[in-house]
Amino acid sequence: MSLFNPDEEPTLEDLRRQIDAIDAEVLSLISRRAEAAREVGQRKEKTATRFFAPERERQIFERLGSQNPGPLSPVAVRAVFREIISACRALEAPIRVAYLGPAGTFSHRAALAKFGTSSDLVPTDTIPDVFGQVERGATDYGIVPVENSTEGVVPYTLDMFSKTSLKVCAEVFVPVHHHLATKSEKLTGVKRLYSHPQSSAQSRAWIRENLPKVEIIEATSNSKSAQMASVDSESAAICTDIAAEIYNVPIVAQHIEDSAHNRTRFLVIGENEPKPSGKDKTSIYFSVRHKAGALMRAMAAFDAHNINLTMIESRPTKQMPWEYVFFIDFQGHRTDDRVAHALKMLEEQSLFVTILGSYPEAD
Repeated sequence: MSLFNPDEEPTLEDLRRQIDAIDAEVLSLISRRAEAAREVGQRKEKTATRFFAPERERQIFERLGSQNPGPLSPVAVRAVFREIISACRALEAPIRVAYLGPAGTFSHRAALAKFGTSSDLVPTDTIPDVFGQVERGATDYGIVPVENSTEGVVPYTLDMFSKTSLKVCAEVFVPVHHHLATKSEKLTGVKRLYSHPQSSAQSRAWIRENLPKVEIIEATSNSKSAQMASVDSESAAICTDIAAEIYNVPIVAQHIEDSAHNRTRFLVIGENEPKPSGKDKTSIYFSVRHKAGALMRAMAAFDAHNINLTMIESRPTKQMPWEYVFFIDFQGHRTDDRVAHALKMLEEQSLFVTILGSYPEAD
């Protein structure tokens, strides 16, 4: 509602006073929301309920999206409420989340996108370390990359699921934008390129055209790349804009990724199993007998119950040569009737079936 006479054109000062008044209203409403969230947290504490409820958050974002009158975009509205939810949840209980560090990696960005800045984000050196932090109770959750839209799955992550009892609680997609950062005055002065293997693979065309003779040195993360380039003036790093800023390495080329539509899918791992949200995904892995047609008969369970698969990948068991386990993601929650029937049919054709989790499907 306007705070000035509609028949008169407002001055800049009038508009600023209106914004100040609206800010006061918004702050009051946020405070009321925070008080309600704190009471929710107290009740959860009495019943030992997990404070992170991805199914509830999905419902909130869907409702806000349908109610959004503009002019803010749905992405902007989601970003604003992500931070409000993060701050309110911190009143319930501070959530600690492990991610592949150091700060500035895509995993860091995924953790911020899912949990917000009011969460306690803990960097680790490797993907197994992320799992270890959660298993030991040092953090409540972990976030790990599982597949990239151009380079496929992250094998380190899939292999860890056969060694843990942790569940998949949620997923998040992060757009992948690679930048070249260096302290060298010219590209011709770059002799070494620090990069995570996935990042260099996703930037092959640019590297081939601009740094065809450079030595590519593998780094454990994009942030490690920037960190190493920060102390080596004859090197460059493929990294995120956040990492370049953190380690003070100037970006000299932006968006060097081969695909403008590249993105990485991350999984949130923990111990709780979300309730159905209305639009869910389930992750499993299983193994079949080493016989002709065994995999085909097992996979028929999904066709028979009209279940859409979103990922299928095989990994060696590492116990016997040429024996594999199969990882599958599909739409639906494990409690859905058709999913439950399909899983029962799959179990009849498999050596074992392990359900990694059912969780809200990310947009």
